Amino acid sequence: MQDSSGTNRPFISVEGLTKTFGQLVALDEVDFGIAAGEVHALLGENGAGKTTLCNILAGIYQADSGEVYLDGSPVSFHSPADAIAGGIGMVHQHFKLVPTMTVAQNLHMGWQETPRVFTNAELNQRSAAIIEEFNLPVDPTAKIFELSVGEQQRVEIVRTLARGAKLLILDEPTAVLTSQEATELFDVLRELVATGRSVIFISHKLREVLAVADRITVLRNGKRMTTIDVAAATVDKLAQLMTGSNQPIGQVARSGTVDAGKVILEATGVEALSSRGLVALKGVDLTVRSGEIVGVAGVSGNGQTELAELIVGVRPLTAGSIKIADDDGGMSPPSPGQRGIGSIPEDRMGHGLVGAASTLRNAVIREYRTRELSDGLWLKWAGIRDYAARVVREGRVQVRDMAASVGQLSGGNQQRLLAKREALVADRFLLAVHPTRGLDIQAALEVQQTLEERRAAGVGVLLISDDLGEVLAMSDRIVVMYDGEIVGESERGQFDRDKIGLQMGGHYEAAAAS
Repeated sequence: MQDSSGTNRPFISVEGLTKTFGQLVALDEVDFGIAAGEVHALLGENGAGKTTLCNILAGIYQADSGEVYLDGSPVSFHSPADAIAGGIGMVHQHFKLVPTMTVAQNLHMGWQETPRVFTNAELNQRSAAIIEEFNLPVDPTAKIFELSVGEQQRVEIVRTLARGAKLLILDEPTAVLTSQEATELFDVLRELVATGRSVIFISHKLREVLAVADRITVLRNGKRMTTIDVAAATVDKLAQLMTGSNQPIGQVARSGTVDAGKVILEATGVEALSSRGLVALKGVDLTVRSGEIVGVAGVSGNGQTELAELIVGVRPLTAGSIKIADDDGGMSPPSPGQRGIGSIPEDRMGHGLVGAASTLRNAVIREYRTRELSDGLWLKWAGIRDYAARVVREGRVQVRDMAASVGQLSGGNQQRLLAKREALVADRFLLAVHPTRGLDIQAALEVQQTLEERRAAGVGVLLISDDLGEVLAMSDRIVVMYDGEIVGESERGQFDRDKIGLQMGGHYEAAAAS
């Protein structure tokens, strides 16, 4: 049996795979194959079917029709345990680790080969041998919350490989890594395929795909468009295959230099605790002026979430102060829902949108108390419909029924809706936390353009993102956060990607010397 590209019988392949969720056709008769000893990238816009396909291979979903072949023989995985028994393991974007347990305990948790009786010393010794076997160094005695994100990812990979995975599925593996950690991951993947293992690499970062993949399969609207060798691929070609457009990939149209005006946000000596009661912020000083985008670069988990929550007034300070310019030109502490302040939160469905509510209601949720939409007692439904239509139109949200729940929209359309809603509210300050995480190229560009439009209108924008490329492209000024502190700051025109990447990883001396 051969796959569509002519490769001899692959390690695993699918033929005619179809999966529906209600009326949504997530996969439509997809053929796909991956050979032993290759990194195979899986590309597509949000909703193209990438994760659905991999969830079927990993035993999380079952296909409605079609066949899965393992070494040429048909198989059916009804659970992740079935898949791992067949040599297929998936490392999800959000790690499945217990933060308060050690690396060794996480490696052995739920594993059939874990001894029934053991001491911690024995568990650590077994774990050290496993870690050395796969050349993914991490301290087996460390607790997960003490590790960097890159080290946590290594634990996930080691745990999957130790259970016998011959095919490793990685879903957006570099989303929360520094550039140096991403490079280290690519080295690990090359070592794995050199031993005959295979990797499915799901990513929206096309340049990374070109750097690490051997072959690339593109999905669009649940269908396989093509499978090509990486040598035949370019960023523009892949973008065109993903979107169906013959136009080259665009970029955010910056409005040029905008003179930064008065201070909109001022944080002085800010300290705060995390949700676990640990020190999360240590004496942070930060300002954002009108007409500028200040980017906060850093690996997730270094205080960015706590800083964002302080700014919108939902987390208490333990020391210092945060003030936001008010309508009278003074400075006052932030409060939830403050007028003129927009916030695109990290968790769009947890803190930004109400999944069970309609798209219409989600579009106006920040404005329904205004005179245009309410007289104090009664809602003005004509105004509500007009305003919601404006949010959808200007945000380029693809929605068929405004009465349908926002939870039925794709992730990209949810983010477009949220970003435009908050941008329309923000006439003074806009906070954007990981605004394009997990979005496809077009959706990400549209959200980024929304931020740039606010900047050009004189709004102060604070962009918190663990995507260094996004921070570099969008920011007028960048501050770097590590371990709850600001460890670096630079102006546009002086950005040094390597130096910032070192600072993000806590390598201050190397960054200072560069």
